Amino acid sequence: MSACGCHAAKTDLRPVDEAIAELLKQVPLPPKPERVPLAQALGRTLALPIHAASAMPAWDNSAMDGYALRAADLPAGEGWLPLAGRIAAGDAALAELPAGTAVRIFTGAPLPPGADTVVPQELARVKDDGVWLASVPAGANVRRQGEEFAAGSRVLDAGIRLRPLEIGLLASLGCAEVTVYRPLRVGLLSSGNELREPGQALAPGQIYNANRYSLEGVLRSLGLDVLDGGILVDELAASRDSLSLAACEADVLITSGGVSVGEEDHLKQAVRELGELHLWRLAIQPGKPLAFGSVCGKPWIGLPGNPAAALITALVVARPFLLRAQGRNEVLARPLRLPAAFDWTRGNPRRQYLRARLESPGGHLQVVLHPDQGSAMLASACWADGLALIECERTLMRGELVDFLPFADLLG
Repeated sequence: MSACGCHAAKTDLRPVDEAIAELLKQVPLPPKPERVPLAQALGRTLALPIHAASAMPAWDNSAMDGYALRAADLPAGEGWLPLAGRIAAGDAALAELPAGTAVRIFTGAPLPPGADTVVPQELARVKDDGVWLASVPAGANVRRQGEEFAAGSRVLDAGIRLRPLEIGLLASLGCAEVTVYRPLRVGLLSSGNELREPGQALAPGQIYNANRYSLEGVLRSLGLDVLDGGILVDELAASRDSLSLAACEADVLITSGGVSVGEEDHLKQAVRELGELHLWRLAIQPGKPLAFGSVCGKPWIGLPGNPAAALITALVVARPFLLRAQGRNEVLARPLRLPAAFDWTRGNPRRQYLRARLESPGGHLQVVLHPDQGSAMLASACWADGLALIECERTLMRGELVDFLPFADLLG
């Protein structure tokens, strides 16, 4: 993604990439590592690199069901050989294969010393105590010792999130426990007297607190622990007390609402009194107001209050900071480059993150926009499966390539 730095001076807006880079400079050390059983490590961040204690595979073994032999023993490349035994997965193959013979072997079973090739059972015919074997290249269908990795080699780097794939690999190495970082504790608070929780009756001018639930979902999808700080009352002393209490328990604080220039100053003033406040206007749409600083020594990010703006700013701007604070190395999502199924005829001084999804008429993937892109609308995000990214001041014609960020990548 290229930055919109050429427009920052004209619009007094901070480019998105610049804001992310600045946030990443302020990331605290990750939480302390802890040792957990492998079955409890899914989704956690690896704190120490993993090295192979032994080679994988540990010995030459068969890649399929068939017959193991010395390739040089097949007359003219194919023919009959007497059978000298049977080796199944889990058997030990200690005795050397007698010259001029073959053994029945099954997938994963160790090759006996002397054998170097496996003929698949589909290319064999058994009769009495012998087997006719078709010609295959020498060394075919054999998984060699150390083929996947050698003993002592680095298998996994620290700073990765452990997916089912890595968990399976660790199990194949015999790891019963693994060292991971403790989940980052994020204190989540919502700002606004107008907010009510779902299930409560609404008086005129009141709305339900959607941000609490959408942002908590984002944080939990990233593998973080969420400490619910509730709703911040628009009163200085109460805001200060709630923030300081949350800072005592959390590693990082996230608030939504109360950071726009025109809003009452209770949240911002409380942050100033408890730590440090920076107010940014980002070149991003939806969104624009973003605050960053510290509360009682803990990092704090203030997101906009409109639900779609809060959601997208959390996914695009706060996510890299939170993942790095969790100990992750790779924190920036990589967009796909796909044809646009729309025209974008007016450039905008803010980088657009448009709710979109992929469709494939005629078998060709393309990016389709939702018609409603308002910063308060979550229904369009539910319809979408990602965000189309259009750079500052760029125009776009149907069929041109556009960056697309899948929600599946942003929520993990």
